[in-house]
Amino acid sequence: MTGDAAGRARACVRPEIQGLSAYAVGDARGLIKLDAMESPWPWPEREWADAWAEALGRVEANRYPDPSAAGLKAALRRVMPVPQGAGLMLGNGSDELIQLLNLALAGAGRTVLAPAPSFAMYRIIATVTGSGFAEVELDEAFGIDVEATLEALHRHRPAVVYLAHPNNPTGNALEPEAVEAVIRAAEGVVVVDEAYYAYADHSFLPRVMEHPNLVVLRTLSKVGLAGLRVGMLAAHPAWVEELEKCRMPYNLGSLAQAGAAFALEHNDRLEAAVARVRAERERLAAALVAQAGVLEVLPSATNFITFRLPPGRGGAVHEALRRGGVLIKNLDSSHPRLADCLRVTVGTPEENDAFLNILGNAE
Repeated sequence: MTGDAAGRARACVRPEIQGLSAYAVGDARGLIKLDAMESPWPWPEREWADAWAEALGRVEANRYPDPSAAGLKAALRRVMPVPQGAGLMLGNGSDELIQLLNLALAGAGRTVLAPAPSFAMYRIIATVTGSGFAEVELDEAFGIDVEATLEALHRHRPAVVYLAHPNNPTGNALEPEAVEAVIRAAEGVVVVDEAYYAYADHSFLPRVMEHPNLVVLRTLSKVGLAGLRVGMLAAHPAWVEELEKCRMPYNLGSLAQAGAAFALEHNDRLEAAVARVRAERERLAAALVAQAGVLEVLPSATNFITFRLPPGRGGAVHEALRRGGVLIKNLDSSHPRLADCLRVTVGTPEENDAFLNILGNAE
């Protein structure tokens, strides 16, 4: 029976899906977890634990969640620079919102365009939704190559363009003027993915009503609420109206809505944790620059740092760190320009010191 099922799967599953590899998440049990760009500071903080439990305890789990998540949207508008009149749609993380965008705008016979190297899910979700996918190389500093991108827009006429600002996995912010040039030149929708907005110094969110083809994504995952899986899409209401037709009802659970709304009531505490990460990022980056054997430390406007090791050392150092009890991300095989690159999430001071100590002794 097993063989028969495998044969049927090969016969029935779309060839392009068979060609994919499932997104891999490392097993972090027993390790210092610095691989997934999470905040290192627990939420809720101890003094908020009882109030948090009380807020979640008011949720009627026997009832479906608010399908519009109206209360959470209002909380997001209070703490984020959402322009007057802009529409919001929430999803189970940014990944679901990317999938909804592709379902509504791309699909068979249409193309999705993204820079390279960038967020791996752009390609994966494009393939899953039956879209064509095209990449345009970033420039030497991993910024937008405007000339090459404009040529790619003309050649591929993409339905959707994704720009991660700041970029993952390199960590750098994109030049706002370059992003705006792409927005103005694109016939389709340009999605500026601001997953790391809290750690950066520039945002397109306040400008979503200025450009008729601009959509901005954000997530609460990087600011301390990764377990709630709350993503936000902001755009002109005309786009949100159409995208809502592809969103499954009740896609954001009641506990996630209540938990995120409570956390945003205490947004000053989330911002304080972000400030601590930003300070640790600068300390960690300086330590990596001074680290023997590190060839390059890429500038970061995120809560992670990507760094390059000598040729052939990336995999060995990654494994040495794991043996020493620290899990970070190995980017070595993700893109040719990231050969021997590793990506470390900024942790607590103690976690960062443990990482640096093991890195310094890695053979």
